[in-house]
Amino acid sequence: MATAYVLINCEFGSEDVIIQQLKSIDNVKEVQGTVGAYDVLIKIESDHGEKIRYTITHKIRKIEKIRSTLTLMGTEDQV
Repeated sequence: MATAYVLINCEFGSEDVIIQQLKSIDNVKEVQGTVGAYDVLIKIESDHGEKIRYTITHKIRKIEKIRSTLTLMGTEDQV
């Protein structure tokens, strides 16, 4: 199982709408609003790292009003 954590910066005031959109994406297992340098933290899980990369690139980063993302993903060969 591959896991990634994504830190997200949003346009001011759009956090609640973005959180609801993120919750509807397959492979997104947890969504949490945060206080600090980033606005939202999500956890993504999938059977393959490539599916996680696809989800981030083609689904999450395409959401309107997301300014930037930072992805933390472990390597699959380390257990």
